[in-house]
Amino acid sequence: MNYATIKYCDIANGEGVRTSLFVSGCRRHCPNCFNAVAWDFHYGEPFTKEVRNKILESLEPEYINGLSLLGGEPFEPENQRELLPFVKNVKVLFPHKTIWCYTGNHYEREILQPGPGRCEVTDEFLQYLDVLVDGDFVQDKYDISLRFRGSSNQRIIDLNKTRAAGKVVLWQDDPIFSTHTM
Repeated sequence: MNYATIKYCDIANGEGVRTSLFVSGCRRHCPNCFNAVAWDFHYGEPFTKEVRNKILESLEPEYINGLSLLGGEPFEPENQRELLPFVKNVKVLFPHKTIWCYTGNHYEREILQPGPGRCEVTDEFLQYLDVLVDGDFVQDKYDISLRFRGSSNQRIIDLNKTRAAGKVVLWQDDPIFSTHTM
């Protein structure tokens, strides 16, 4: 697997301060994708042991809330297979930090059902994710005021509460952010 970029101390892709890994490879090709360069599975650099270790080191400080996975598309089967041992390791080393994952796939239709967002490791991969931002970016639904997503059709799913409830439970932001006043 290759990665397009890594952002350390990122505040745009999940709650708090995070390390964000942008994997390479995406077959979805959403119109107006903000990261179309990462559609190519060969774009960027190899996701080596040294790169993994640097990300793990970046997660050590208390002020880092967790890891975010973006793309490209983390739910491409090739990427899931490579990311699974890495996210397992993150959860073992940092059990109180959250892992957010962004996907163009729809959770119920494309990740839980047979299709392009599913492979033999999907169920296990999902176990290590705390929050899933799902759905294609849709230009007509673009809204700059939305936190942690680009278009209003995309959902922020609290996977821990979803697993406990047996149905999709959306992540709840701090109410102060919903009013855009402070």
